Amino acid sequence: MIEKISRIPLRQVWKHEALDFTQWLEENIDVLNDTLELDLVNVEREQSAGSFNVDLVAEENERIAIIENQLERSDHDHLGKVITYLTMMDAKIAIWIVAEPRAEHVKAIAWLNESSSASFYLVKVEAIKIGDSSPAPLLTLITGPSEEAMQVGKAKKELAERNIARKKYWTSLLDLSKRKTRLHRNISPGIYNWIGSSFDLPSGLSLNYAIRKHDAQVGLYIDQDKETGEGNLRIFNMLLNNKAEIEKEFGGPLEWEGLEGRRACRIKKTIPIAGWMDEEKWPESQEAIVDAMISLEKSLRPHLKKI
Repeated sequence: MIEKISRIPLRQVWKHEALDFTQWLEENIDVLNDTLELDLVNVEREQSAGSFNVDLVAEENERIAIIENQLERSDHDHLGKVITYLTMMDAKIAIWIVAEPRAEHVKAIAWLNESSSASFYLVKVEAIKIGDSSPAPLLTLITGPSEEAMQVGKAKKELAERNIARKKYWTSLLDLSKRKTRLHRNISPGIYNWIGSSFDLPSGLSLNYAIRKHDAQVGLYIDQDKETGEGNLRIFNMLLNNKAEIEKEFGGPLEWEGLEGRRACRIKKTIPIAGWMDEEKWPESQEAIVDAMISLEKSLRPHLKKI
């Protein structure tokens, strides 16, 4: 005969959260260890964290773990406590046990695992029995740390750092550019790897700066024909027919990219002095690429007027 599992209201099993459930968990920490695959030891109740008391504090391989219990639906107040206790105790593991995890708190814990060096666990607690058996706890991990979350968090951090560096680079470059030319005078610095201007150019054409980790580029981007791209190739080929004259006026070779298989075309020059990661070389790099942009515009302008 197979019995059915039935769920019991938590308050019928543990009437008082601190006096009953927290004490039970302290004495039965192996149940939580089995659920989370941890090795929590030296568990103590009501440890002081400033003017607050942490439900449970434990150790796990020389890392401090704090445990916050809530025999109710998760709420913002307890999420704040979890983060506060973690920082006050200088802990590396935070475990939040709740009766009913709200979706927004599941997302919040997942985000904390991506964004923090600590490990966060959100655990659902239920009381069950099988047939006429005595009540038993059922702990379910809702969300916790993972290698994937750590990699996502690392990628997000790197992206944020890259965006900050790019905006700083574009800010100083545009300040320099505006002192030398009108081409990008109405452009604001952004976080992306390129900025461009269509000032006094035929529709669909722009003179762009681009930056990578260790080099920068200036170029003409041709995307006038947004349907088939054939018009873009015609403009590109017209300029390509005047390559020798254009490059002579520019003062050196350019990179001619018909971008086969793609809609747009491009003519560019790479300046390998510095990129967004080489801040100490930015002044030299920016002087070079602004001068290259001025030369590129001067070499192309007579031919663009014919379009």
